[in-house]
Amino acid sequence: MKIIILGANQVGSALAETLSNEKNDITIVDEDSERLQELNDHIDARVVAGAPSHPSTLLQAGADDAEMLIAVTDSDETNMVACHVALTLYKVHRRICRIRAGSYTKSEKLFRVEGMPDIEIISPEEIVSDYITRLIDLPGSLQVLDFADGRVQLVAVKAFYGGPLVGQEIRLIRQHMPGVDTRVAAIFRKDRPITPEGSTVIEADDEVFFVAAQENIRACMGELRRLDRPYKRIMIAGGGKIGHRLASNIEERYQVKLIETDTERCAYLSENLHDSIVLHPGQQGILLGTVEAM
Repeated sequence: MKIIILGANQVGSALAETLSNEKNDITIVDEDSERLQELNDHIDARVVAGAPSHPSTLLQAGADDAEMLIAVTDSDETNMVACHVALTLYKVHRRICRIRAGSYTKSEKLFRVEGMPDIEIISPEEIVSDYITRLIDLPGSLQVLDFADGRVQLVAVKAFYGGPLVGQEIRLIRQHMPGVDTRVAAIFRKDRPITPEGSTVIEADDEVFFVAAQENIRACMGELRRLDRPYKRIMIAGGGKIGHRLASNIEERYQVKLIETDTERCAYLSENLHDSIVLHPGQQGILLGTVEAM
């Protein structure tokens, strides 16, 4: 596959190396010619120096017959413009765009044009904050992945003595929960994968991955371990993009306190968060009392 990667930063470099190793035809575009030369020395890829969103640069990179464009420069605006130019001028339909600013990702219409293929948006901060949110919503879970817009989830939990299904064969789960449709997808025992079968016995300390409808997840977890009480109070250390987004995700359902060392950032967070309490380390008395209360 002929793929153009915009941005020779850490993300772009890692993508180029991985995709090149898979025998794809890779072209990397960046304004930094020295960085491109370093990449060219150890990655089997073509490099083009120039403004990533400029039509002539994209044409030089081979956009007129490229099958995919991946825009991961450090500028959201450059990535969005490049994806638009690649489609409208060169008919590159498969486009992946990294967007970090939440003000852009909130508007789905921004990336949808009637009659045109949608841009695949990747927001690292959104992915991380949403993942942490799911772990907070399911105390005791090790991993949580959403499918079908969150209606179905893949959850990993550690099995403990006392769980009704611990020491039992997997097939008995239907007897324990006759009205629940769930599947054990994988088991890790002492860091080694086990292919689950009906006769497989779940042991204490196993990491069990199961799939179920979102509303049945806690019931399934209760078969493998004692359910932890839902969290009420959450403290977030750091008010960067991830901390801000995480607080925004959960502040309506939890009591959230966020600690940020930068005074200006604290002011920004206080204005843009609605129910969270933003604290600065300079407020020592308040901060110590808050930590003790948590």
